[in-house]
Amino acid sequence: MDELNVIAKITFGGVLHVRTAEEKKGYKGPLFYAHPGDLVISKIRVAQGSLCVVPDRLDHLAVSAEYPVYNVDPAKVSAEFIRMVIRTDAFKHRVGRLRSGNTTKARVRPSEFESLTIPLPDVSEQKTLLDGYYTALNDAEVLETEAAKIAQASQRIFEDELGIASPPPLPNRPVFIARFKDVERWSHEGVLRAITQSGHSIAKWPVMALDSLVDDLENGWSPKCLDHPASPNNWGVLKVGAVSYGYYDEMENKELPPKLKPLPHYEVKEGDVIISRANVTRYVGACAYVEKTRPKLMLSDKLFRVIFKEDSLLDGRFLAAVMKLPTVREQIETQLTGTSPTMKNISKPSLLSLRFPVPDIATQRDLIVKLNQGRQEAEIKNMKAIELRRVAWAKFESALFETTE
Repeated sequence: MDELNVIAKITFGGVLHVRTAEEKKGYKGPLFYAHPGDLVISKIRVAQGSLCVVPDRLDHLAVSAEYPVYNVDPAKVSAEFIRMVIRTDAFKHRVGRLRSGNTTKARVRPSEFESLTIPLPDVSEQKTLLDGYYTALNDAEVLETEAAKIAQASQRIFEDELGIASPPPLPNRPVFIARFKDVERWSHEGVLRAITQSGHSIAKWPVMALDSLVDDLENGWSPKCLDHPASPNNWGVLKVGAVSYGYYDEMENKELPPKLKPLPHYEVKEGDVIISRANVTRYVGACAYVEKTRPKLMLSDKLFRVIFKEDSLLDGRFLAAVMKLPTVREQIETQLTGTSPTMKNISKPSLLSLRFPVPDIATQRDLIVKLNQGRQEAEIKNMKAIELRRVAWAKFESALFETTE
């Protein structure tokens, strides 16, 4: 039993999960072998999409009697072709019709499943269809690799223009000693860089603290909200996810209950810069510039809005970009508080103490234009990759099924 992978479930998306070692100990009942390339279905949930082809990595899989196993005849059909066919909308529709009643656990007899038909080209044509699909996927992957390189290059140019070069590799020093007052970041890397003086290079521009460049950071209000996004005409409160990925996502909100009056002062406006003050470590201090937003969305108390000075020396888009710099992220992560790994915090004074290079306002805007040009070029390639995948899948499905019924 120890060497067997025992099936736990097949999700509605066709992903096979196996039992943990502890779960296997408590299992009683007969088991049957399933081999890589076999088709396995769930009697109870096959109509919802609980079926899959056993992946190659599971060469010692055992299933219960609730999971009928079908051996695929390689002379007639490839396992990969079956794996693709059962993902098509047309096949899912046919399987879904096996369900009777409203229950999500309508048992399907194997004979009913076996009565289903699929288009079956000869093996050579199956290979041609699969090759065409995977060629498109490879082309999409090439585009995404190119996009990543362009985005990385534009970010590197931005950092170089600010004079922030990546630090050199650390020496192999298993033992080292440092004085507390000499170290800004207490970690293996932080201490070693301090004593070897191999940190980031000195910036080309004056390094200034955020509190010298802005008037304030204000956070909002977090009432008990409904568990869904606000409809267009209703008020909502932004969640921390609205800025977690470095861009503003207005859909990350919860609707304000009708019994509560909104506080229009906290409404988010175009041109705002929003910073997260609480989240998991990598998302604390996440920052986004609000290019566009629907009305009637308010800040929560886990989000700060930057209040800029009149005639500010700091461009909002530039601030959103520098908040992602490695040197700034290091400062943020050394000042986090909270014992829970899933909810860290940073205080307003800590955010206001962040230091970074500040060129003149015209240079800031020029750097952002260049940075955005690279990002837009990368985004175009990523969108082309998405479209390649979509078209490839549609082409594969339409070659087999004229309609999705």
